[in-house]
Amino acid sequence: MARIRVAVVMGGRSSEHEISLASARSVIEALDPARYETVTVEIGRDGRWELGPGSRAELERDGRSAVETLPVPTSRVPETLAGVDVVFPVLHGPFGEDGTVQGLLELANVPYVGAGVTASALCMDKDLFKSVLRDNGIPVTQSVTLRSIERFENPFGFPVFVKPARLGSSVGITKARGEDELRAGIELAFKHDEKVLVEEFVSGVEVECSVLGNEQPIASIPGEIVANADWYDFSSKYEEGGMDLVVPPRISQEAIERVQELSVQAFRVTDCEGMARADCFVRDDGEVLVNELNTIPGFTATSVYAKLFEDSGIPYEELLERLVQLALERHERRSQLRF
Repeated sequence: MARIRVAVVMGGRSSEHEISLASARSVIEALDPARYETVTVEIGRDGRWELGPGSRAELERDGRSAVETLPVPTSRVPETLAGVDVVFPVLHGPFGEDGTVQGLLELANVPYVGAGVTASALCMDKDLFKSVLRDNGIPVTQSVTLRSIERFENPFGFPVFVKPARLGSSVGITKARGEDELRAGIELAFKHDEKVLVEEFVSGVEVECSVLGNEQPIASIPGEIVANADWYDFSSKYEEGGMDLVVPPRISQEAIERVQELSVQAFRVTDCEGMARADCFVRDDGEVLVNELNTIPGFTATSVYAKLFEDSGIPYEELLERLVQLALERHERRSQLRF
């Protein structure tokens, strides 16, 4: 049987560039070489695309030679990507997780892993995401959206979180405990985005749940996030010993099932396919709120998304195989539509 040719797209222009490279290396190392032929596409911080043959020996960046360096946009990028069976985008944040690369792949008519253009863009925008969930009766954390640095009356009291609307990995986020920190947090967030959220502080347990599937998505066992800091910031997420993942979470069985239920509902109403990780809060009174849906979560074998499915009985290698098959199935399904 011919091997499936997979192009792993990594890097990207966002501040999560290095995290993407780590995730992509894990994916390439875990894809069975007897079943998959991998090629790599690395997008630099400057937006240039480096196309390499993707052999495992060449994953060591220092010794790798580029086959071709391409500016973007260019007509040759779709032509190059069209030569593979499926694309696995492992890109975090803007210019990769937000529908931009997904749109390119749609134009090239190439199957790809993960959410489509609409779901990717929607879930990246925390303001629009919450609006869609509210319209579908899914409880979310309360927030106020700002579009300019203007006088702001805080309706939530303190502390509050201030965050760019369309960024990830806690970049540009401030936990404000007073008016001075709130003003400084708003100024910082506007350096990263033209739209900013001021969000209520939720007293309770932070829980994450992984979702997998297309038309019939399934939820993993949730996990409790215990940040070894005041809150779950960038260093807590990515530095050694920054957080602990408790599986199952220390909440009631009823709350666990509610987290799974709402995670799948959020996945469905935002038109997600393939994969996503839902970030939720369980209030002290047991109420569950959905906060975010990450369509390309961190993807090393020890990242939360993969770890939760491993604890649910789906090991990392099988998870990758399922994602590739889901991408191929969606492409085949959509190829029957008339445009």
